[in-house]
Amino acid sequence: MLKSILVPVRGDGMVATVLAHAAELAKQHQAQVNVVHCRAQANDLLPQGIVMNDFARKVMMEQAVELANRQEDHLRKILHRLAGDFGLEENASTPDVAVCTFAEEPGRMADVVKHAGRLSDLIVLPKPQRERNLGQSSLKAALYGAGRPVLICPGQLQPDATFAQHVAIGWNGSLPAARAVASSLDIVHAAKRVSILTGGKVQSHGPSVDELVDYYALRGITAEVVRFAGKDAATELLKTSKSVGASLLVIGAYSHSHETEMLFGGNTERIVDKTEMPILMAH
Repeated sequence: MLKSILVPVRGDGMVATVLAHAAELAKQHQAQVNVVHCRAQANDLLPQGIVMNDFARKVMMEQAVELANRQEDHLRKILHRLAGDFGLEENASTPDVAVCTFAEEPGRMADVVKHAGRLSDLIVLPKPQRERNLGQSSLKAALYGAGRPVLICPGQLQPDATFAQHVAIGWNGSLPAARAVASSLDIVHAAKRVSILTGGKVQSHGPSVDELVDYYALRGITAEVVRFAGKDAATELLKTSKSVGASLLVIGAYSHSHETEMLFGGNTERIVDKTEMPILMAH
């Protein structure tokens, strides 16, 4: 059951995007959104490579702590306002409502994701910005360190009433794809339309698309099969998702290692880089 959604946040301007998507899913599934602010450590805010005496270091540490406190206070105000705007009840015990909680954990975002994510049903992250070297470590921590499915939200995209109502499944019979299917069952079951997109290279010994249709049928889910052609499976998958009108794409992530895809390129990296729609992925 989709009941616990983790939203790790920091002051990167993406809070509204990730919280809006998490809120929509929480309202659809009467789930709890756990917002965790990743608080920077004072030592991490100090200038690196500069020798300072004890007094200067003490003053800089105090200023760093004060800055972190101001950032936290500002972010909490934003989060409280957004929770109300998105229809979330704060710390409520009422059944059958979408609830939002706030917490703070010190440390790097990737470490916070590993710790808080392992007992979450879903982790919601902003789309990584490769050009700024921002977000890749958090995505890796969620998939590999926490081992949980991840919802990637493109920058400044606000979900509407159609979000997750038409779900597209990228299928090639691989183990990551199978895990993505299993991890997204609640979301797929709640959708009004499900399309299985298949094409390109299919994994040897992997289940066929017809077997996936049967798998869904046993669970009361009717899925249509949409086939695509083309050498670049990542581009074709995104293009086909858009052409069928899907509002969420579910894929398996990193059939090869994360490092290999980062160095040499792979379908997952290209999909993440190019996507303009939310993507749910599992490894």
